[in-house]
This record gives sequence, structure tokens and C-alpha cells, in this order.
Amino acid sequence: MVSVNAGTEDPMDCFVLGSGGMMPMPGRRLASVALRAGGQVYLFDCGEGTQVPYKELHVGLRALRVVAVTHLHADHCLGLPGMLMLRAQMPAPEPLTLVGPPGLRRFVDHVRADLAMYINYEVLIKEWDGGPEAYRDELVRLLWQPVDHTTFCLGYRLEEHPRPGRFDPEQAIRLGVPRGPLWGQLQRGDAVEVAGVSVSPDQVVGPPRRGRHVAFVTDTTECPALPSLLREVDIAFVESMFLEEHAQEAREKKHMTAAQAARIARDAGAARLVLVHVSPRYEESELRRFTNEASEVHRAARVARDGERITVPLPDGPDA
Repeated sequence: MVSVNAGTEDPMDCFVLGSGGMMPMPGRRLASVALRAGGQVYLFDCGEGTQVPYKELHVGLRALRVVAVTHLHADHCLGLPGMLMLRAQMPAPEPLTLVGPPGLRRFVDHVRADLAMYINYEVLIKEWDGGPEAYRDELVRLLWQPVDHTTFCLGYRLEEHPRPGRFDPEQAIRLGVPRGPLWGQLQRGDAVEVAGVSVSPDQVVGPPRRGRHVAFVTDTTECPALPSLLREVDIAFVESMFLEEHAQEAREKKHMTAAQAARIARDAGAARLVLVHVSPRYEESELRRFTNEASEVHRAARVARDGERITVPLPDGPDA
């Protein structure tokens, strides 16, 4: 059965909390993206200091539902204690779900115990279990797959549930359904009765339309999981630790270059590519080279900028 979400006409915004790798630098924080849709927030990676740009950009602390951790290297998980403690400053927060690799529970439990952290909400933790789905709620499902890094690492794909098909008002009128509350019932998937005759939603509502799809993949070399993680997503945030002149080093350290990430995203049909996890060896003046190398391969590719907000439109428009 296909879940259909009536709320996916809401805006979807991605906030680039950081674009760097290895260590936070002046002007370039660690790679992390917060996705906000339907009044809820899904956070990908939480390196050291992530809570600072999260607050600066007013992403919405109470709205945070899930933190998806790719792997247990410091630049991807050391911000979790700060984020957990920041969230505990609110009265009566909702439960928070953490998903990630094996060892995530041990890491969080030890930090909470060693620091005697005050947490006033339930923290739910799900480690990689081999299944395709990391998390699901009424708005989205979050898929995960292992990628190829120096330690166990996960790539993520977030998919909004399909939104309802297009309502045909002319057909509703032909079937004798008057404009008003009955139209709303049909659009919500409920049959209505008019003059003793039942009218079902499939008589006036088209097939479900897909929601928006977003990928977050970092710290990997090319591997079989990437095409399916990036397949026809509306936007992909993908690591590009190195420029092409350092391709050999990228292979040795199991990272990717900007051009390599662009080729994989292009071949997977990703509509847009935003490069993240840039090595601190590159100065700000060199970032343009990442965009140049990637855009030669994928026309809609560019390097991320810390603090930017990217709106993800519906794939076929709200009225299509």
C-alpha cells in the first residue's frame, strides 16, 4: 500500500549548516544539512559545533525530529552532545530519534553518562539493521545504505510520501457532487454519497504524485550504493573532499573529487548537485574550482556555501 501525504504541498527548505570536512574552520563549519518540511526538521550529520549554525539560521529546534548520522568519525558526530543539551533547554520537547551506524547507541549512552547530561525527553536510537528503511513518519521515509569509506558509513535518501493526485472539479460536477465540503472529503480519500449514489475518490482524483526526494552522501568513494541513493533525486548533497588534481589521494582515503561526484550524480539522474565536505586544505579562494570542475560534468552542480537556504520545489509543480 502506498502512503499518501496530504501535506506535501508545504515548502521544503534545506539549510547548509556547514560544508567542510575534518575540522571546523573559520568561515567553514563541518558538513551538515537540515531539511525542513511540513513543520518538521530532519538533520543529516552533527559534527562539532553544529548547534551554532542551527540556531543562527533559525531552523527550528522544537521541530527537530530525526538526526541521521553517517558514521562515527569525529567531524560527523561530535556535535550530538551539544545538540542534545541545547534541545533540553526547552520545556517538554518531543522525543528525538537518532539513526546511524552500529556503535551509535554506545557513543550516545557513554557521553550522556560521562557528562551527566540533563535530558528531559526520550531519545530513540536505531542502528543499521540491514533493512532498507531507517525511519518513517506521516511525512517522509528515510532510506539508508552502506557506502565505501575507511569505517562503516551510511548514505541517506529522504523521500516525501506521494501526495494526492490532481482533483478534477469538472468530473466531480458531472457526477453531481456540488462544490463544497464533499470535494474536500473526496480529496482526502473518502467516498461521498450524492442523491443515493456513491462517488469514490478514484472517480475524481488522479493517481498519486511523487513527493520530493533528497540525498545526503558523504565520506565515500565510488560504490554500488550511490546510483540508487541518488537516483532521480531533486537535490543531492554529496561529498567532494578533493579537486581532480588530488584524485589519487581521494582514492587512497576513500573520498571523491568534485568531478567524480558530479559524474555519479549526473548518471543517476539527480536534478541538482550540491558539493559538501570540502577538505580544509583548500582556501576560500579555491572553492570556485569545485563548482567549475563539477559543472563541466553536471550542469546543475555547484559547491555549497555555509549558511545558505535552498528551496526544493515540487517535482511537477503544485498544480500539475
